[in-house]
Amino acid sequence: MSSAEHIATIDLLRARDFPEAPGRSEAGRAGPGFHIAELRTYETAEDDDGTARDAVEEQYEAERDALTVLLTARWGEPHVFSLASAFARVVAGSGDVPEPWATLSETVPDVHLWRAEAHWIALGVARWGGWDALQLLAVITETDPP
Repeated sequence: MSSAEHIATIDLLRARDFPEAPGRSEAGRAGPGFHIAELRTYETAEDDDGTARDAVEEQYEAERDALTVLLTARWGEPHVFSLASAFARVVAGSGDVPEPWATLSETVPDVHLWRAEAHWIALGVARWGGWDALQLLAVITETDPP
């Protein structure tokens, strides 16, 4: 997908109602108060020594940064928001981290975050399974970050 397609997906999800129950959507995952768009996904091949994954990780971070430039033109400078403390609270079982932030904190170390009208928009790179899979994610939520 191109940056224009990623922006179109973000705009589409900003205009869409949130579902009443969590589940899969055509863009990724959604639930009460949030949409998570899986903009790109990469799974490491069994014979990859890490070189390809490292290159893809750099590419995904560059794509996130390119989208950040485009969204900054709309909504101003983003907050770079660490999800480390949210993850620590999730691991401790505190139960006080709302979705989608609890789920995101398990795989996304930090997000680029904007407030646009009634929504928060976040961009991040998820690292799954010891970084065996990577995803470029966009999040649209009405839930304040933790």
